[in-house]
Parts: sequence; structure tokens; C-alpha cells
Amino acid sequence: MTAHAAEPTPAVPPMPERNPKALREAIAEHAPQLLADFDKHWKWAVADAYDISTVPAFMTRWWGEYAIARDPKLDAHMRDLHHRASGSTDIAEAKALLEEASHIRYQVRRLEPGQ
Repeated sequence: MTAHAAEPTPAVPPMPERNPKALREAIAEHAPQLLADFDKHWKWAVADAYDISTVPAFMTRWWGEYAIARDPKLDAHMRDLHHRASGSTDIAEAKALLEEASHIRYQVRRLEPGQ
């Protein structure tokens, strides 16, 4: 009987350049499940508003969303944290779970292009 090699874990794609076009391209390629919401939010917050002052806040949000979604393990961990928090009857436990999720979101916002 031959042993089967474990399937390689797909590499987490690097963060793109920090601009809306590059981020959208990365989302389309590596996290297409986010693309419709990204486009809808862009249209509402920037394009239809004719207001480029909203771009930094838009980028901050979607930078973090992509950073999590591009990593299947991290994405699953975040979903698990939210699921466990929503089902918890212990307020301290729910708070701790949501604080962990918040900490992760804060950390991924600090990623730089190429990381």
C-alpha cells in the first residue's frame, strides 16, 4: 500500500497594491464571492456619491475583508467565531469571541502590499 502525499495547502495570495483597482482585481481572482458586494459598495459610496473623500474608508473596509477572505483557514476561523458568539448564552464568552474577531480585523488592516 502506498502512502498518499497530503494535498498541498494552497498558498495565501499576497495583498495587492493599496488602491481600489488592484484590490478589485485581487478580489475578482482570489475571493470572487466578495466581488458583487465590493462593486455595489463602490457604486454607492464613491461613484454615485461623486465623492472621492470616501475612498480611504472604503479601502480600509475592503482591505480587511479581502485579507480575511483570501485565507481559507482565517476565513473559516472568523466564521466560527461569529457563529459561536451568536449561539452563546454566556455574555462573557460571546464578548470574548467577538473581541477576538475584532482583534483579527484590526490586525489584517495593518497588512502591507505583498504580505
